[in-house]
Amino acid sequence: MFKKFDDLTIQTRILIATVLSLLFFIPYTYFTTPEQSIEDVEVRVEQKATSNIGGGENAAPNLASNAAPDTKASGETLEGGKGGGDIIATINSKKYKLEIDSLGRISQAYLLEGKFLVGDAKEMLLFAPFSSPRPLEVRFADATFNKRAFEERYSANIKELNLEGSAKEIILTQIVDDVEIKKIITFYPNGGYDLRVENSAEKKFFISPGMRPVADEDAFVFKGALVLENDDTIEKIEDGDALGGEYFVNSFMAATADRYYTTLFYTKEGMNVAVSKDKNSNAQLFVEADGSINLKGYIGPKDYEIMESIDPILTNAIEYGFITFFAKPLFLLLSYLHGLIGNWGWAIVMLTFLVRLVLYPLTYKGMVSMQKLKDIAPKMKEIQAKYKGDHQKMQAHMMELYKKHGANPMGGCLPMLMQIPVFFAIYRVLYNAIELKGAEWILWIEDMSVMDPYFILPILMGASMYLHQRMTPTTFTDPMQEKIFRYLPLIFTIFFITFPSGLVLYWFVNNLFSILQQYIINKTMEAKKKAAKSNEQ
Repeated sequence: MFKKFDDLTIQTRILIATVLSLLFFIPYTYFTTPEQSIEDVEVRVEQKATSNIGGGENAAPNLASNAAPDTKASGETLEGGKGGGDIIATINSKKYKLEIDSLGRISQAYLLEGKFLVGDAKEMLLFAPFSSPRPLEVRFADATFNKRAFEERYSANIKELNLEGSAKEIILTQIVDDVEIKKIITFYPNGGYDLRVENSAEKKFFISPGMRPVADEDAFVFKGALVLENDDTIEKIEDGDALGGEYFVNSFMAATADRYYTTLFYTKEGMNVAVSKDKNSNAQLFVEADGSINLKGYIGPKDYEIMESIDPILTNAIEYGFITFFAKPLFLLLSYLHGLIGNWGWAIVMLTFLVRLVLYPLTYKGMVSMQKLKDIAPKMKEIQAKYKGDHQKMQAHMMELYKKHGANPMGGCLPMLMQIPVFFAIYRVLYNAIELKGAEWILWIEDMSVMDPYFILPILMGASMYLHQRMTPTTFTDPMQEKIFRYLPLIFTIFFITFPSGLVLYWFVNNLFSILQQYIINKTMEAKKKAAKSNEQ
């Protein structure tokens, strides 16, 4: 039963735990080629005839993954705007600007707030130029009629909508073969909108929330589509994994998202969502409608407070990976602390303290166990040398030694392994939180979502890790293991140089608390040893 305890030294187990931590915490985004840039995105997507999914009435657009509509045949011009036909209307607010093209779609969305901008840019584009489908794009089940619909222009009842703190309505109208198609849209200053689409002939159609934003492409995080089903489960379709033909009945939300931004439809009444794919197997979402439909939508940053104020359903678009169920409460705690303190950096410090407080019994037990193992290390070596050829006797004497001194050979690394999910959840929270964009801490840290420009925090993190390592009891018998272990602070420092400042701050503060805790435990154990010697005398 305890054969593994002899085969693996405690140092080896510590190294295994550390490697597992690295596997959790170090995303391989920095070792892989980034995805396509905006300029590399495919220009066109074909709309063909309707395909029935599962037979019967459930139909979805059959979009060939490797073809594109003939822009001349469809009447779709690629002039004007950045990624659409002629611009017929503009929606302006303090936070964003939307352009609506001649096919009644949101051709482009621009974020105007300073924290989202890079360098001297005055605006940030959310969608790739010429990407398709675009938000509010309608495709009819009747292929012939659909082709005609792409040949006719929409008109707008107003060319420019200035929200100025209040919601305003715009009506987009298209006439196709005596059939009138209307989109009545009420835009809100926070990025939300109400939508009603109707056509006089009650023709079946599909409308899309649009392809996912591509404003942030350099992080190994979820990018793709999410569908909130009527049992409150979330179906995720990552870029490259779409099969095409998926169909969801009475869903509450259909969203496409990157790390920080999203475009989506939602409704509490339920909607049928059909999924097609492009040539790269990226999901294209369409909501099915018979003649008319009422939906609500949102375009913009995945800011929890904004999305919750619009409707709590929207917060489901904020995705933290497979550990979302645990990471989301941690973010809510972090947000609560920010509300009390008013600074995201100090909120991270306070969160680190609270996490350490909750985990204190676990880490304390692990540190004490390590100290006990160090104390009995000489006796362990004697037993190993004495019974080198007799495995069974070695195990028996080792277990007797552990029992006598109250030591657990796994006590040092199990607590470390059990903390990994907590650390990983915090990593995902700090790596995905758009709230950290433009958030200052102190002195040189002016944006917690980007790397430290002077590498001060990563160096402090590495130095604190080294100091804690020096204070931690070890019983290395293999010089190579000891050398590898000593290089870990340097390895972590190199990895963390490019990480967001908020994440590095958490790790640095966590190291400081570890140093303090280790110091207290070391002093306590020394005092107990002195007291034991005094009693013996």
